[in-house]
Amino acid sequence: MDTTHCAIDGWVDAIPAPGPHNTATFDLVVRPVDADSLPEDAPDTVVSCTSAAAGIVHELLHGIQPGDLLRVTGTLLQPSVSGEPARLTVDVLEVLDTALIPVLGEMVLDRYGDYIGVLDAGTDTVPVFTTSGQWVGLADNPDAITRLIDIHERVHGGDA
Repeated sequence: MDTTHCAIDGWVDAIPAPGPHNTATFDLVVRPVDADSLPEDAPDTVVSCTSAAAGIVHELLHGIQPGDLLRVTGTLLQPSVSGEPARLTVDVLEVLDTALIPVLGEMVLDRYGDYIGVLDAGTDTVPVFTTSGQWVGLADNPDAITRLIDIHERVHGGDA
């Protein structure tokens, strides 16, 4: 397997997910520099990324949304099997641009690591549960969700 230290710019494809051993994983969609000269149906490259750096994991799980433009620096591992995505272990994360904030038109679920908030366009309050369904509490507004989660983790020892 071939490894390379590099920096890559790309868009986050989906909400980053918690991984094993306090890591976070996400897919980065990368467009070639010469994308204008390629056919319209030319595929983008998807790079599977993971990080174990505490600050990066926190930012990925609590601050990064689909559509954010990132510059990630780390070690790129080329796949040993053709057709599999390249894997990048991220050491440095920089947000170059954020995605537009979606306007809620109905009720949606938003994941915060091991927690889920139920956002409803008709109210500011946000019910928060663990992913296993345990009630955490009612946040006064979306900005208060992380504070509610932090309190829950202090009281319950960090177990969701």
